[in-house]
Amino acid sequence: MTLFNYTLSIIKQRNMVKELAKKDFKARYLGSTLGSFWGFFQPILLILIYWFVFQVGFRNNPVENAPFILWLLAGIVPWFFFSESLASATTSIEQNSFLVKKVAFNTFLLPVVKIASALIVHIVFIALSLIIYYFYGRPIDLYQFQIFYYSFILFLFLTGLSWVVSALNVFLKDVGQVVNIILQFGFWLTPIFWSFNQVPTKFHWIFKLNPMYYIVEGYRDSLINKIWFWHHYNLTIYFWLITGFLLVVGASLFKKLSPHFSDVL
Repeated sequence: MTLFNYTLSIIKQRNMVKELAKKDFKARYLGSTLGSFWGFFQPILLILIYWFVFQVGFRNNPVENAPFILWLLAGIVPWFFFSESLASATTSIEQNSFLVKKVAFNTFLLPVVKIASALIVHIVFIALSLIIYYFYGRPIDLYQFQIFYYSFILFLFLTGLSWVVSALNVFLKDVGQVVNIILQFGFWLTPIFWSFNQVPTKFHWIFKLNPMYYIVEGYRDSLINKIWFWHHYNLTIYFWLITGFLLVVGASLFKKLSPHFSDVL
């Protein structure tokens, strides 16, 4: 029932979540000359650096029949969304302690606001990626619309996970550090810079336990391989089960701990 009530509240207050997400995005760069532009410029610059080093410097060959930059974009764009959302959502309760102490405010919205804020940049990156793919001779087709499916389920996955880590982080400050370490290891354990075909077959199942494997490969299936998500029905079922579990546990844990937030903050 907790998850159901949370879901209804998010739907009813979607406009407030939208406005808070916009304010959160602008507040990150408040005081800087270029303002919100930095939110887009920094990831773009990082992608250009990676492209120059690996494509121009090391002259990487095409990966999975795609130019390296296209293959890299399909993997790194969803990872940027995931890492930025989880890192910011983990500390969302402490950052908004003034709202937590307001009786009428639903604190479970705070991690969702952080994810929605990161989604703004993610949508721009999807659009930019599609433009780059088009100039590389890959026009928009039906397969590419799967990106919105993968973005949606990643949003749900992040929501459940962020409820867990943000609630625990209020009482255990080490949670934030653990999340940062996991993100660093996860970046290299997810096939973003390296092809999954390089992994011996007997170890495939280990890497597939990583939920982000499904998302990253899903983006590549949509943009490069032209494969529908239901063709990987086993991974799809696995990801939805993990997501459903996190949503239920996250909502229950958040509801149990949230009454004590103000005491700690």
